[in-house]
Amino acid sequence: MDWTALALSLRLAGWTVAILLPVSILAGRALAYRRFRGKRLVEALIMLPLVLPPTVFGFYLLTAFGGASPLGQLWTQVFGGQLVFSFPGLVLASVIFNLPFAIQPAQRGFEAVAVDLREAAACCGMSPLRRLWRIELPLAWPGVLTALVLTFAHTLGEFGIVLMVGGSIPGETKTVAIAIYDSVQGFDDRGAAIMSAVLVGISLAAIMATTWLSARIGRRLG
Repeated sequence: MDWTALALSLRLAGWTVAILLPVSILAGRALAYRRFRGKRLVEALIMLPLVLPPTVFGFYLLTAFGGASPLGQLWTQVFGGQLVFSFPGLVLASVIFNLPFAIQPAQRGFEAVAVDLREAAACCGMSPLRRLWRIELPLAWPGVLTALVLTFAHTLGEFGIVLMVGGSIPGETKTVAIAIYDSVQGFDDRGAAIMSAVLVGISLAAIMATTWLSARIGRRLG
């Protein structure tokens, strides 16, 4: 069992969820309530990581993060070092390829909030921020929670994009998915089986926790 790789995967998933939590709420709410020109294109771009082969998407991210790219050069000037084959680069790539998993469930959660309820809150003089906090977010929370769990589980299991952008540097970019691949390549079937079982257990526990929390929230809201 490669505990270092597992710890790195959990840290990567934690950072990804923490960054995408406000993104999923703001973007999901905006896409649920607002009508604007080009909305379908924006939604299609957000969903793009779902349909592109991971190696293709990883290649574009590798090119965008590389030392010859404007983003890569800016990163080197500000922070030193390079963005590709580093943990910060892995976090940035993880945030991008998890956008559909984070935003779409949150959008569906906000779409489920009754229009009459939002309009009544607005007529009562509640500010948009207060409406979000007191009315919309409690009702849309199951969708947001689902988004966070999907993001967490998907990050743990992602292989192609992580390998393309981060490589396989032990303790820096080698996640547990890559460790499983390395074990199989080295004919260490027992090690691969143990790590796979741990990933399945963590993912199953996360989904069960989401179901339980969603049920409690639903009962509390009546």
